[in-house]
Amino acid sequence: MTEPVTVSDTIAAISTPPGRGGIGIVRLSGPRAAAIAAQLVTQRQPLEHARARLADVLDTPEAGGARIDEAVVTFFAAPHSYTADDLVEIAAHGSPVVLDLLLRRALEFGARLAEPGEFTQRAYLAGKLDLTQAEAVRDLIEAQTLTQARQAASQMGGALSHRVQPMKQALVELIALLEAGIDFAEDDVEVTPRAEIARRIGEIELPLAALEASFARGRIVHDGLTLAIVGRPNAGKSSLFNRLVQRERAIVTATPGTTRDLVTERISLDGIPLELVDTAGLREAREEAEQMGIARSREALADAALVLVVLDATQPLNEEERGLLAGLEGRPTIVAINKSDLAASDALSSDMAAAQFAGAAAVLTSALTGEGIAALRERILALATGGAAAEPGMLTSLRHQQAIATAHAALADAVQANANGVPHEMILIDLYRVLWALDSLTGQTTPDDILNLIFSTFCIGK
Repeated sequence: MTEPVTVSDTIAAISTPPGRGGIGIVRLSGPRAAAIAAQLVTQRQPLEHARARLADVLDTPEAGGARIDEAVVTFFAAPHSYTADDLVEIAAHGSPVVLDLLLRRALEFGARLAEPGEFTQRAYLAGKLDLTQAEAVRDLIEAQTLTQARQAASQMGGALSHRVQPMKQALVELIALLEAGIDFAEDDVEVTPRAEIARRIGEIELPLAALEASFARGRIVHDGLTLAIVGRPNAGKSSLFNRLVQRERAIVTATPGTTRDLVTERISLDGIPLELVDTAGLREAREEAEQMGIARSREALADAALVLVVLDATQPLNEEERGLLAGLEGRPTIVAINKSDLAASDALSSDMAAAQFAGAAAVLTSALTGEGIAALRERILALATGGAAAEPGMLTSLRHQQAIATAHAALADAVQANANGVPHEMILIDLYRVLWALDSLTGQTTPDDILNLIFSTFCIGK
C-alpha cells in the first residue's frame, strides 16, 4: 500500500448529479471541513463522528443570513472517514440553487473546488484503498447492469488485490532466497538449485496465467460488445432485433428495405452489456437514402465485435449472402435461419450447410412465433464470452491486463534464464520486473501521470 499522504487544504464539491431531486449533497474534506460547515449551517446539536445532525442552511449575510433550507449534516472524523481526513456531508433538498449557494459559500470560507475523483484519490493516497479498489469505485458509479455492479463491488472489496497477493508473497520469498544466496555466498550458504527455482516459479506462473486469462470475460463485463444484425431485405432482421430487445424498437413492415438507417439498442444478456445494431438490408439499391443506409450497414458490420447474419429460410441463398458468409469466415459470427416455421426441411438443411461451410454457428429461429430465440440468446452469450466463466477478481480493464501481461512475460524470461543456467543475478532482474509489474497493478509503483489520468475519469464529488 502507498505511504499515507497528509493534506493541508480542504476541498468541496456537490456529490450528487446535476438537476433537481429529493436530496442533494455537498461534501467537504480536509482539516477545516467541520469549521467551514459550521459557517454554512446552524447546528442544532454539536457534530459527532458518524452521527447525523439536523441543521438549518443559512442564506448569505447580504440577505440577512436567514434559514433557506433544512439539512442533515454528517461528520466523519479523521482518520475514520472515506478520505482519512475530516469529512462533512451536508444533505439538503435537491435544489440546484441551494446546493450552489452552499458550495459558493464554502469556497468563500476557504475551501477549494475539488478536482474530478479527488475524494477517492485522497483515500488512495492515504492508504485507505489500493488502485484497483479506487478504480472499482468509478466502475460501480458507471455500472449499467447488475453484473457490472456486482463485479465492481467485488473489486472494491479487494477481490483482485487478494488474488494477486499470494503471487507477490511467493515472488518476494523467491527473490529473498536468491538474494541471500548471492549476499552470503562466501559464508557457504547453499545456492538454490535450478530445479527448486523452476518449481517456485511454476507455483507463481499457474495462477498468474489464470488471472491473465480472466480478462477474456472481465473485459466484456466491463466494456460490453457490439452485435451487428445483417442480411438481405425482409429476412426478418428488425423482427429478431425486436425479439432480442423485448419490445417494438424497430419498425417492421412487409415491404423490403423498410430499415434505411442504423437502429441501436443496448441490452443486458446475462449481465453482459450488448449493443445491438439493426442494419439496412444488403442489396443493390437505387434510391439515395437506401444507398446511404446500406453504406452505414457495411461500416457497422466492419466495426462490430460480433455479427448476426439473418437468412430467410423461405428463400434460396443469393450470391450476396454467399459472399457475405465467405467474407465473415474467421470472425465471431452466428447465422439465424429465420422464418423456419414456414420453410421446408430441405431448405433448412441447405441453409444449415451454408452456415457450417462459413464456420458459423447456425440457429433456427422464428421471429413470429419466438421459436429459437432463447437458443439464439445462448449462442450470442457463448460467442461473446468465449466460454469463459465468471470468477472473483477478474481483470476488467486494459491497464490491468497490460500489467499482468508484462509480469507474465518477465516471468517467462526468468524461466528461460534459469533453464539456461545463467547467474542468479540475471534471474533476479527478471523477477524484479515481475514484482514491479504487479506493484503497478495495485498502485505501489504507478507513476503520477498514470494516477492523474485514472482519477480524471471520475465524476466531481467522488
